[in-house]
Parts: sequence; C-alpha cells; structure tokens
Amino acid sequence: MKVSILGDGLTSLTLAKSLVNQGVNVDIFSERKTKKINKIQTIGISKANIDFFNKNILNINKFLWKINKIEIYSENLKNEKVLNFENKNEELFSVIKNFDLYKTLFVSLKKSNLVKFKKKVSYDILKKKNYKLIFNCDFNNLISKKFFNKRIKKDYNSFAYISILKHEKLSNNQTASQIFTKKGPLAFLPISPSETSIVYSIKNEKSLNLENLIKKYNTKYKIIKIQNFVTFKLESLNLRSYYHENIIAFGDLLHKIHPLAGQGFNMTIRDIKEINELIQFRINHGLDLDTSICLDFEKNTKNKNYLFSNGINFIYEFFNFENKINNNSLSKTVKFLGNNISINSFFKKFANKGLEI
Repeated sequence: MKVSILGDGLTSLTLAKSLVNQGVNVDIFSERKTKKINKIQTIGISKANIDFFNKNILNINKFLWKINKIEIYSENLKNEKVLNFENKNEELFSVIKNFDLYKTLFVSLKKSNLVKFKKKVSYDILKKKNYKLIFNCDFNNLISKKFFNKRIKKDYNSFAYISILKHEKLSNNQTASQIFTKKGPLAFLPISPSETSIVYSIKNEKSLNLENLIKKYNTKYKIIKIQNFVTFKLESLNLRSYYHENIIAFGDLLHKIHPLAGQGFNMTIRDIKEINELIQFRINHGLDLDTSICLDFEKNTKNKNYLFSNGINFIYEFFNFENKINNNSLSKTVKFLGNNISINSFFKKFANKGLEI
C-alpha cells in the first residue's frame, strides 16, 4: 500500500511517521529544496496526545519539558488569578521546540525504506501514480487552491509575537501562565529551568515596544535576554469539505485556531489518531485503502473539530469583549466557576483530550 503526502512541514512528517509505523509506503512531496524551521517557536502537547505520540509515532520524552500547573490571569482584575489548573501526580501538558521535533522526525523517516522524499509534482502526475490516498498538508499548492478553497474564516486583525526569554535559573519552572491583557493574550511557557517561551497575540498596532510590554507583565523571571521575535498573522478557519476524491486535507489546511490555548497541533494529533484507527481497521480485516477512509474521516472528525475550534474562539471573544466594555464582572464570574471542582475538571479534560462526542 502506498500513499503520498504533499508538504514537508511538521504535520506532514508526523503523519508520515505514523503511517510508516503501520507498514504503509509513503512518498513525501515538497516544493522547496530545503525546509527552514526556526529555533524559537515551541509547541504545547497535551498529556493524552504525548502518550499517543510516544506509543504510536515516536518517543520524544527526552525533548519534552513537563508543565504541571497552569495559571490564568486577567488585567481587568489587576492581574489577579482567574483560573488555576493543576495535577499533583502527573503533568498537564508538555512543551517542545518545533526544531527538535522536526529534526527527530526527519532523521527517523530518512532511515526508513518505506519513505521517499520527492520534489514538487503536478496533480495530473499524482493521479497517474495511483496512490491509494493523498494527504494534502500544503496550504499554498495548486490542489489546495483548486479543491480546498471553501472555508469558514475569521480574521482576528492580530499578530502573534513569539520569542524565548533567557532568565536566571529557577528550581521549579513548570508553571505555565496566560495573561489576558488589554492588548491581547500573553502566554509564558517554560521550556527549561532558565528558558521560557512567550507568545503574545496583539491587535494591529503601528508601534509596539514588545520588550517593555513583556517586562510589564512579567512578575516571575529575572530576564537576562529576550531573543528576536518571530511574527505571524492570526486567523481561524475550518474547511467546509475535508476531501476531494482520494485527497484528504490535513493540518492547518483543515483547521486553524487562535494560539491562546496552544491547541492547534493537538487537534492535528487527534486527527492522526483517527486516521490511524481507520487505516488499522482495514489492514486488520484485509481491506484495501480507498476513498471510504476519506468519508469516514470527515464524518468522525468534522463536527468535533468545528465545535472545538469555536470553543477556543469563544474564549478569545469572551475576554476581548470584557476589555471592550472595560468591566471585570465576566472575569469574576469565570473565577467563581473555576473554583467548582467539576467545572475545573471539565476544562482540564477539554484541553487534554479535545471534544469527545
């Protein structure tokens, strides 16, 4: 059985490794000669997804920095804590550098005789090769523009600014924090005793002194250096149709969300888990890989992904609305609800496993 993957990003390599582990031959097509991965960007992966990743894709424990506590603050409450999530016996999620994860997956795939890396290919040539399935992870190729251009989109009119704080060593740097500031949500994500990743989502402004803003809201770290910022525009989208013939859209092409909850790659891992189960079922029963997988994948994931995406968007709009009306009553309500054990547990489960229907 042979499939192809269009694109050579992190989603593509993760998907490829999961397929190879099931004995599927994979051709990976890239439009670029070399892939550049910045060394600043990080990813948060939930506990449930880490367990799946280590067991079914690749063991990445040595690259992970475990987070056992999350604190949510609101500037409208004078930076008072609104929510607190904690697991005494295990981590809530882990943080890993994109570069480390990408490099590890790439090296592993290069060693496999089931994988071939190939250059750009046209749609007509792809069809002639008779791949059982084609996974399209490339947002900008002609296939995406032709078959996957109907989307539900939202422009946040904001940019995400990403950097890494170098700071004095902390004996226990395992608490992540999110501050809903008047300019947008700011996340502090520890990645080592002396480094913490920051993601600041700020509405369009012509002049910003990012370093001063970071220092303003930082109450924990004695900063030594703030690395140069990486920036990207923020938008959310959900694809209306997940597949065309035997081509399945995947990754950011399928769904993209606001980074405030760090759930974008987690959604992709859950999609990979679903694909794995569909393919494994057919392998176990001696069935061929065909377009029925595309239909089953859309049926099993589309509604959950859409509702989950809207849940993240609701969180953003909730605090954004509070800032607009300059009132802290909503934060006080959230703080009250967060003290309820059942509601707090629901939020943790939602972040860990997504939306279970």
